[in-house]
Amino acid sequence: MDEREARFTRLYETHYRSVFGYVVLRAAPQAAEDITGEVFTAAWRKIDEVPERALPWLLGVARNLARQSHGATGRARRLVDRLADLTTDAERHARDAADRVIARDQALAALRTLSAKEVEAVTLTAWHGLAPAEAARVAGCSRAALLVRLHRGRRRLAAALDETGARTPEPSLSPRANAEKP
Repeated sequence: MDEREARFTRLYETHYRSVFGYVVLRAAPQAAEDITGEVFTAAWRKIDEVPERALPWLLGVARNLARQSHGATGRARRLVDRLADLTTDAERHARDAADRVIARDQALAALRTLSAKEVEAVTLTAWHGLAPAEAARVAGCSRAALLVRLHRGRRRLAAALDETGARTPEPSLSPRANAEKP
């Protein structure tokens, strides 16, 4: 195996699940595997151009391909609905998971109050752990625009959660979260 093949193999093994998870929330479920495959086909073709920190680049390709597959109409609603579908009926009815289900439902209802761009900014940074500059590249906007979307999204999300009486978690103190403050 040459160096390019080894790099692609590492890239695939490291990032496949993250890319698939991103795509499955934005495209028709039956198209998610195909789109994820197309992302890695593009990565193979451009392996020498893929940056060392590859996840933002891969998610940017995934975003474009997912958007082409179904259009952007209703994207945020489908994203929130797919997040809601990740919980099985057994989990919903498990007695020890009741508090998590209530909190999850409150969070999903709060996410539904955000615009598609705000949902994308919040999920790219909070769910996928991207720094604002990386999330901006994925979203196809400037860092400043992403920070505005993120600020507005967080503010609206907090207000929506306050209306439901949900407890909002304290900000993360992880090194990654503080690496690039918005």
